Amino acid sequence: MKKITFCFLLLSFINSMSWSQCDESQNGDLVYNIDFQSTWNATEHSSIPAGAHWSDLVIISHSIPNQFLEVGENASQGIKDLAELGNNAAIDWEVFTAINQGTAHSINIVPFNTPNNATASATIQQIAICTEFRYLTILSMVAPSPDWFIAANSVEIIDTNGQWIDFLELDVYAYDAGTDNGTDYDSPNSPNTPVGISLISGFPLNGNKIGTLTFDFEFELLSTPNFEASKTLKIAPNPSKGHISINGDNVANLQSVKVYNILGSLVKDILVNTKESALNLDLSALNKGIYLVKLNTKNGETTTQKLIIE
Repeated sequence: MKKITFCFLLLSFINSMSWSQCDESQNGDLVYNIDFQSTWNATEHSSIPAGAHWSDLVIISHSIPNQFLEVGENASQGIKDLAELGNNAAIDWEVFTAINQGTAHSINIVPFNTPNNATASATIQQIAICTEFRYLTILSMVAPSPDWFIAANSVEIIDTNGQWIDFLELDVYAYDAGTDNGTDYDSPNSPNTPVGISLISGFPLNGNKIGTLTFDFEFELLSTPNFEASKTLKIAPNPSKGHISINGDNVANLQSVKVYNILGSLVKDILVNTKESALNLDLSALNKGIYLVKLNTKNGETTTQKLIIE
């Protein structure tokens, strides 16, 4: 077992996609379970404000380190909105754009088990990790706050010998997005000229860790048509002529499938109600091109994949 503590924006992790097998052109899948446990407490963090909670946990897999944020650099609109409002629409779009450009693989949004609790936890099971997208960035708003958020940035689960780490535990810290002048949990809105993202080392969080992330290796997926056994959701074939199948043990948990074109416009919104282990969809009426398929589950989780229609 390994434990790594970072006093700076947590660095390096994995390529990964929750519930989605890698494309055939990629180098196979590994599967991890990921858990975030809050340790927000009045002793180390000055107090617990009224209404303390976390926004949904955002998990992004990508191929370039520091792709979506970097300490000392100004926050993107996506990071600003997440840190100030707990709103994921802009970061969703930034990841969509990166997926279209081939530098990101997925974005997963996971609700907390007890969302209105300062010491809540969030768990996502069986994330399939592709070697070409080895970095994972994990985000959530510290709420209420002016513009504070937790971040595990571009974390890579590979050791110095190039081997996948079977277990990793990270101490998680809170950061200031640099987009609001507020100094306490309940400070009124006070926009400022943006400054770089920074660790909150002073009052009220005092530079103390505010949670723990664990990454637990579960098993390896074999890139073969005969592989059976995964609870992950898989879209196939991809590329396709428009007739696709979504397979996996979690298909019965799907609530809807939303398909977006490269401009971000919703072109298909499909409600799902099936007890089968496969969902067949006919998207052949869509024009040839790149689409983003967002899979939404009944318990509020989402994952987004790229689909190519030829």
